[in-house]
Parts: sequence; C-alpha cells; structure tokens
Amino acid sequence: MRFVHLGLAPDFVDYEQAWEIQRQTHAKVVAGEEPDTVYLLEHAAVYTAGKRTEPQERPKDGTPVVDVDRGGKITWHGPGQITGYPIVRLPAPIDVVGYVRALEEMMIRVCADFGVEAGRVEGESGTWIAADDRGPRRKIGAIGIRVSRQVAMHGFAFNCNPDLSWGEVIIPCGIVGAGVTSLSAELDRDVPVTEVLPHVEKHLADIIPALQPNRRVLT
Repeated sequence: MRFVHLGLAPDFVDYEQAWEIQRQTHAKVVAGEEPDTVYLLEHAAVYTAGKRTEPQERPKDGTPVVDVDRGGKITWHGPGQITGYPIVRLPAPIDVVGYVRALEEMMIRVCADFGVEAGRVEGESGTWIAADDRGPRRKIGAIGIRVSRQVAMHGFAFNCNPDLSWGEVIIPCGIVGAGVTSLSAELDRDVPVTEVLPHVEKHLADIIPALQPNRRVLT
C-alpha cells in the first residue's frame, strides 16, 4: 500500500481533479496494474453531496455543490482538513460497514494521540466528540465511500484546523442537533495538517492491512 500526498497547503487540490484521479487509479487497482493507494490532500473549499442528500440539507444561499457517487450526505472539504481517499481492494465477501468502522477507528486513534477522546454515535457514521460543557455532540471526522468491483474509493475527511463556519450554511451530513469541530477547537490551540498527517498515515497503515489478512501488502 502506498501513500501519495496529492496536494497540501498552499497547493490545494480542486475536487473535480481529485475525483478524476481517483477514478483512474480505481480502474488500475481493479485491473491489478497498481497497488492499493491512499491519496492524502487538502481540497480547495467545496461542498459535496452524497447520494442520500435531501434538498433541505443543501445551502440556502446558492453556494455551488458538487454531486458525487459516494454514500453519505452533504459535507465540506477545504483548507485545514485532511481528506483521504483510500483506493484499496476489500476482501470478499465485501463488508462495507466493517470498512467504515475501520476508518472511524483510525480517526478515533488519531484523536487519542492528541489527548482527545472521540468515539462513535449509534446510527451515524463518522467520528464524534460526545456532548459536554463545551457544546453538543460534534463531528470531527466524516466518511463517505463507494465500493465497485471489490475496490473502495472516496473516503474520509478529518478536521485539523479548518474554518468551521462552513457548517452554518448547510445541515452537515444531514444531522440535525449536532455540530462540527476540529482538533484545534477541542485543544484550544492551532493543530495544522502537517502535525496530524503522520498520525493518519500510521493508523491507516495499521488498520487497512488488518482488513486483508490473506493479502501481501505492497509498498
């Protein structure tokens, strides 16, 4: 499995460009022409809507939204957020829920590395901080995936130090009564992407091969 930094600040990656790279790599992984590949990047600011997004969850101010072929609902990508696209072959029979739980576990472990307790919310995907005296339950990491021909694409978004005002013009992930947060907000200090990236890579490298016990890991 290889890690590729597709673009980090100040070289933010256009969403449509990254989507096309994903599609090309997905086809090559399916064909056995390339190894499992994880793209890590920061996007130029963009809203994307998964297949389950409802009309009322979209921006009310006319902000453009890119409709994509992943699961999940509407979310935001942009500076200060690590977006990860693991293009990886999953073992048969495909356990989509198990794969989502693995990505959640990776983000839970990253939070723990920084002394932040995170977990899951029953019935919702992603990684969450429980309600406390700082506010209601709030999402620090989102997940939206697609699996085709046994190979996953799209992936996760983990908030390091983004401007969280993006969550004010949509219903993030379609969840009412919850907020969004970041490592920086939880720790009351700036936690840049460059500080978090090695932790994301470490835990992905531990977790994804564990889903594939009968496969040789390509490097």
